[in-house]
Amino acid sequence: MDWEALRLSLKLASTSTVMLLPVGLALAFPLAYGRFRGKALLEACTTLPLILPPTVLGFYLIVALGPRSPLGHAWENLTGSPLVFSFSGLLLAQVFTNLPFFLQPLVSSLGGVDRRLLEVASTLNASRTDAYLRVALPLAWRGLLSGMILTFAHAIGEFGVVLMVGGNLPGRTRTASIALFDQVQSFDMAGANRTALLLLGLAFTVLACTAWLRGKERAWR
Repeated sequence: MDWEALRLSLKLASTSTVMLLPVGLALAFPLAYGRFRGKALLEACTTLPLILPPTVLGFYLIVALGPRSPLGHAWENLTGSPLVFSFSGLLLAQVFTNLPFFLQPLVSSLGGVDRRLLEVASTLNASRTDAYLRVALPLAWRGLLSGMILTFAHAIGEFGVVLMVGGNLPGRTRTASIALFDQVQSFDMAGANRTALLLLGLAFTVLACTAWLRGKERAWR
């Protein structure tokens, strides 16, 4: 077992989930309750990482984060190191890649909140933001928790985007999924089996937890 790669995977998954939290909360509000031109386009953009092949997504992220891009150029001037093939670049890539895994269960739960409760909040002079944060979001906590769990698990198992954006640098960008690939390539089947079983167990636990939360949510409704 490559424990260093596993530690990096856990660090990457937990940090990207925390970074995605404010972004996801801000986007979930218009997706769940907004009525505006361009909503379908916003939905398509936030769902795109589910449809695109990881290599295509990874290629465009390299272009967006590379030294010739405004973001990559500014980062390199600020830190003296490139954004691509770094842990920071992996974090940004994971935030974009995992956005639909965070949003979909949260938006679904927000859609199930009784609109009359939000109308009551507005009659008490609560702004739409206050009603969202203090009324709708607490009632949709199961969707929020499901989104965070799915984001964390998918970030640990992501391979294609991580390999293209971060490469395979031990201690810096080499995650558990890349370590598994290396173990198979070197015919270390025993080590590959241990790594695969760990990732499989994690995925099964995540699916069981999200299914339980959704069942509780349906029962509550």
